[in-house]
Amino acid sequence: MTELVLAVAVFIASHIIPAYRPLRNALVGVLGERVYMIVYSLVSLAILVWLGIAYVRAPFVEVWPLTRLAYWVPIVVMPFACIMLVAGITTPNPLSLTFAPGSFDPRRPGINSVTRHPAIWALALWAAVHMVPNGDAASLILFGLLLVLSLAGPASLDHKRRAKLGEAEWQRLAGRTSNILFGAQVTGGAPIDWGGIGLWPVLWGLIVYAVLLHGHEVVIGVSAIPQ
Repeated sequence: MTELVLAVAVFIASHIIPAYRPLRNALVGVLGERVYMIVYSLVSLAILVWLGIAYVRAPFVEVWPLTRLAYWVPIVVMPFACIMLVAGITTPNPLSLTFAPGSFDPRRPGINSVTRHPAIWALALWAAVHMVPNGDAASLILFGLLLVLSLAGPASLDHKRRAKLGEAEWQRLAGRTSNILFGAQVTGGAPIDWGGIGLWPVLWGLIVYAVLLHGHEVVIGVSAIPQ
């Protein structure tokens, strides 16, 4: 468990330290923006791999017993998480993480009407539902860490994007969205833009879910399908 706790501490430090603007600016000044991003990405990947190895090596310390019902929590929730992830990274979104080029129409926010940070919330759901059937100390440390970081990420992104875009542009783009999952529907009565989400992200999200479900035993060593 000591190695896991140490890996968690290094993982947190690797996210907090670069956020210190003077240090980041100094490193960028020495390395250049492109080299800095490459080095930081490689270091982050190495730390993430170490975190996974430390998790596998950690002893099993039961916090709550495994039940058959607990297996069904990720089975039920993960399809929605996968759809949110695929739709989030394939939909133009100047307010959050995406790989999609193109302009963002705030009148048709698509998946961003559910939350303006769909990809990050997908990771938060993944971490949360995996804590339920894995009631051991090591799993709670790992998934709890990822859950906390995922929940803290949207607020940090909102602050950065708001400062970059300016208040007027931020209000124009973010008016029908919310940081919180389904927050725009609960507090503002804004409808979900089903048409803007489209069929293909849903289909690809379900395909990703099927691959994860049936590949879980091959990669992790434990079947995700209730036996």
